[in-house]
Amino acid sequence: MKHASQGLLLAGALLLAFTPAHALKSDRQQPLEVKADATDGTLGDGTATLRGNVEIRQGTLLIRADIARVERVEGRVRRFELDGKPVQLQQEIEAEGLVSAQALKVEYEVATGMVTLTGAADVDHPQYHISGEVLRYDMNIQHFQGSGGDADGRIRIRMNPEMIPGETKPEDPPPGPPEKESEEAG
Repeated sequence: MKHASQGLLLAGALLLAFTPAHALKSDRQQPLEVKADATDGTLGDGTATLRGNVEIRQGTLLIRADIARVERVEGRVRRFELDGKPVQLQQEIEAEGLVSAQALKVEYEVATGMVTLTGAADVDHPQYHISGEVLRYDMNIQHFQGSGGDADGRIRIRMNPEMIPGETKPEDPPPGPPEKESEEAG
């Protein structure tokens, strides 16, 4: 039981550092809920590992992974790694909606604000969709960098067009005359 509470405290520190600036402000004030089949680690400096059906929730933030490793140095969370088949993350973003991401491995360097998604990385944002083998995201300046991914080894990005009020959406068929019934169908 001692190891479980130590792992929960470290995972809590991880989430406080992870929540991006544009996430719902109320998320950071929500209690942390961490579940895993097992944990092993230390309360002080070092690494704690959560294993098996790892689920971390704080407000609208939800992370699911097979393994979560949290590294602490001088009493602060320095870095974490999540592994899964795949790791899944989702969170509500202020005024934009739900953002979801997945990859086989996710690394987060707290001091630099760099998040790296590796292995079939995929991010679905209300304004864009991006996928590749490696996606790097700088949380400080909201900047993506990526490489590889599709059959040609290229990154794929889809951005939604700007919509002018009153226009039909691209996926809506254009308005046209109603179809006439066939005279043979009588």
